[in-house]
This record gives sequence, C-alpha cells and structure tokens, in this order.
Amino acid sequence: MSNTVTRIRLAAVAAVAATASVAVLAGCSSSPDTKADAAAGSCEPAKGKVTLQYWNTVPGMDQVVALWNKKNPDIQVQMKNISNDQYGTIGNALKAGKAPELAQVGYDELPFLRTQNAFVDASACKDATAAKSKFVPWTWSQTSFGDTGVFAFPQDTGPMALYVRSDIFKQHNIAIPKTWDEYAADAEKLHKADPDLSMTFFDPNNAEWFNGLLWQNNAEMYSYAGDKWHVTVASDQSKQVADYWQKLIDEKVVRTDLAHGSTQMYAAYQKNQIATYVGAAWGYSMFRDNLPKQSGKWSIVPMPTWGTNAASGDWGGSTVAFMKGNTHLYESVKFNDWLNSDPEALALENKLGGLYPAATAGASLPALSEGVPYYNNEKIFDVFAESSKNIDTNFSWGPTQKTVNLALQDTLAKAAAGDGKLDDALAAAQAAALKSMKDQAIPAVAGK
Repeated sequence: MSNTVTRIRLAAVAAVAATASVAVLAGCSSSPDTKADAAAGSCEPAKGKVTLQYWNTVPGMDQVVALWNKKNPDIQVQMKNISNDQYGTIGNALKAGKAPELAQVGYDELPFLRTQNAFVDASACKDATAAKSKFVPWTWSQTSFGDTGVFAFPQDTGPMALYVRSDIFKQHNIAIPKTWDEYAADAEKLHKADPDLSMTFFDPNNAEWFNGLLWQNNAEMYSYAGDKWHVTVASDQSKQVADYWQKLIDEKVVRTDLAHGSTQMYAAYQKNQIATYVGAAWGYSMFRDNLPKQSGKWSIVPMPTWGTNAASGDWGGSTVAFMKGNTHLYESVKFNDWLNSDPEALALENKLGGLYPAATAGASLPALSEGVPYYNNEKIFDVFAESSKNIDTNFSWGPTQKTVNLALQDTLAKAAAGDGKLDDALAAAQAAALKSMKDQAIPAVAGK
C-alpha cells in the first residue's frame, strides 16, 4: 500500500448484509462452514477479445498495465486510479451494480466488503487455486478466508521497520535502539540534548499504523471460536502498547501535531526535528522522493522489539479482488496472476509505486536484493524480508474493522490533545466493535 492509500479515510460502503451467516464468516480463518458462500463463478474463457476494468490507487500502475496490454492483445485492461476516494468509489459502484472486474482492496477491508457480498469466488479457475503457492502464507489466508474460496490475490504487504537518521544518532553519540525500552531511553537522551528534536511523531488519526504496533505485540483484535467472534481489542498486549506511547507523549519526546504524509511532516524531517520513523516497506520511496537532500543520512533497521521477542508488525498492504458481477473470471485470473507474481511486473510496481510484493518471488528480485543509493547503498529490503518472516500469521481482521478504526482514531485524537489516555481508545474501539456486530446480528462476545 502506498503512503497515499494510508491517508484515505475509510468511507461508508453499502448497506449491511442481511444474513448473519455470511457476516460470521467474514475474515475468519478458522471457520470451516462455507455453505453461506455463493458458488464459485464460471471460469469459461471468452470466445473473443476481452477488456477488463481494474481500479487501484498505486502510482505508476498505468505503466504496468500498459506492459500487460502490449503483451496480451486479446485481454486488454483499462485502469482507473481511485486514490481520491478508494472505498467510497468502490461502494458506490457496487451499489449501482457497476463494479469493475478487479479492484485494489486493503487486507483490513476484505472482511467488511465480504459482508456486502462484494466479491466473486474465483476458485473454479485452476490457475486461481494454484496461485496459493506463489504468495506469503499469511497473505493468502487473508484473501481466501481460510481456504473457503479465492476472492482476491495478495498484492503487497507492509512489513514494518525503523527508519533512522543515522547522522543524528552519530552526532549525539547514541546507539541505534534494538528494543522499545532502548528506544524510549534514546528518545529522552535526544530530546535532552536538543529540545527541538523529537524521536518520532504519533499520528492519532492513523489507526492503520497503530494496528501495526498492536500486531507486533501479538495483540490479536479478533478470534473466532464456538460459532462466535471474540473481540479482544482491549487486551493486555494492546494496553501495553498504548501505555508505552502514552508515556512518550507525556514526556513530550514524540510529537502529536503531525499527520502522516503531510507537508508538515516532511517539513519537520527536513528541519532535522525528528530522528526516526516507524514505518512499513512501502515507505522507503516516501523519503527518497520527498526529501532528496537527505540522501545518505537514512538507514533502515529492524523494528524495536518487546524484549527478546523478534516479532514484527505489518502496516498496510493490499490485494486485487475479484469483484461482484465479474463475468470474465478466466481472463481476470490470468491478469491478476501476472500482475502480482510475474517478476517483471513486480519490479516495475516496486520501482514506480514502492510496493513490497506479497509474492514469494519478490524476495529474489534484483531490485530488492541490491543496495539502495538513497539509504547509503544498504540492502534495506533484506531488513523488510526478515521483518516479514517475523509477522504473526494468526492475526486476522474482523468484519467491523472500519468501525474499530474510526473509534480508535476519535479517542486517540482526544487523548493526544490531553483529553483522556490512549488506552481509553482501546475500550472505546472494543465497545464500538461489539455494538456494530450486535447491530448486524453477528454473534460476538468480549474476549480476554
């Protein structure tokens, strides 16, 4: 997922699905019940030339599509960039019965859109089911809902790491932190040495980023057992993360006045006011493209850990989903497979859009195994590859993640402004999730 995508605020999509059975299955990787799902769509190839519609938000994707079109005259793809209102545009198209054959959908949005019957199952296509081996396991589980079908192909992921202004750390003779305890200690040292210098910034309006921090600490938001959802947004692991960042905010060693991807954020980095950035793989192009004068000053190292646990988190990442009404599944699978597993396509997507591929083949791409000039010619993608290996594969999104994210952002923003604490957001989000599920007749209880 590009940095543009993460700034898009989730918009309301369509009306809630009427049947609880469909909703219960949404995003569940453990439920074996597939009766509520519609039969897989037909996979008969078209008898003539086909034109597919593909909507996405990725910079430079038009050039990737142009490459496909040049090679495949009988399966042409028309691309539409919907980065200005991704989910609002998709939702309106679904409501009008005019959805494209394929659309970019974030992992966290898949379960919710499934409750809207937004997808078609492509598992009737042999190439669709065979594609499983081409992708990182946790990403395939997200798109197939625990092997109940093939509703999307993984596109990219957001394994997290720590971006470091190594020159600032060297200037103040401070070691680059390896744990969150060391990170907090370094934050105090840096701010004491230079009151205008903060370790990083905490964007209260970015629930997706915060979710990545929770993911790293094994703070699973949902689980499914006994025919019901167990909502655990306010778990002890989540509270540990919230309390940690609350302390940094209270000590004023991190800023809370910057929005991710904003002009103000880049200005603060440009003025050497912030020493690190806790981000995902796709963020490497943000600094390269927006702060060219800082070339050679940045390094990327593993995300600080909780003690000796090497676990990492994921922030963002997207899929390319087979949308409702798709009558050209055979051709859609062919394009989707190429788009997200062909080495030439993956390399171009990484170069132009900063995507870190979900396909296992991505790890061996020359572009991802060489040093990156902006980052001192360091092999930064080795760091992200290791991060990806350490992401908890059991983490799953619930069918009301939209509601949870909005509740988190609302309460996190109040806490950042001094009204309450960050862990209040966890309780608010858990209550919002349970109410939303109840309103939709989705069986759910508060978990531990």
